[in-house]
Amino acid sequence: MTREHAPRPDEEQLEFREESASLVRITAAPVVWAGHFLVCYCAVALVCAKGWQTGWLQPALLAVSLGALAVIAWLGFRSFRQWDVRNTGDFSNPHGEAEDRHQFLGHAAFLLAIVSAVGVVYVTLPILMIGVCR
Repeated sequence: MTREHAPRPDEEQLEFREESASLVRITAAPVVWAGHFLVCYCAVALVCAKGWQTGWLQPALLAVSLGALAVIAWLGFRSFRQWDVRNTGDFSNPHGEAEDRHQFLGHAAFLLAIVSAVGVVYVTLPILMIGVCR
């Protein structure tokens, strides 16, 4: 017969810190997407409304887009590692234990990173295809 031991205070703090990081990670990719959206549309609106030169704007916004995609890819990679599907082989976690919750948050963050990357690409397409101030 095995006895469960009471968790040590440092174990609970470590678990809380990991879950807090997971919750931050789950929101980080959509925040990067929203920031990218705001930077692109505000920059185009300001430059076009003021009548400033636009030759520098398209390359600058493409660089911002590549930077946003790089950050989202890094967040997605970390979330995929947290999901741990390669080691466990479980795409779902039916037991509802603490580790399952941790892996679910990684799964959700990974999917949100994919959606955010698609969003960044769709914001960037008009800049590539149409240009600015047309």
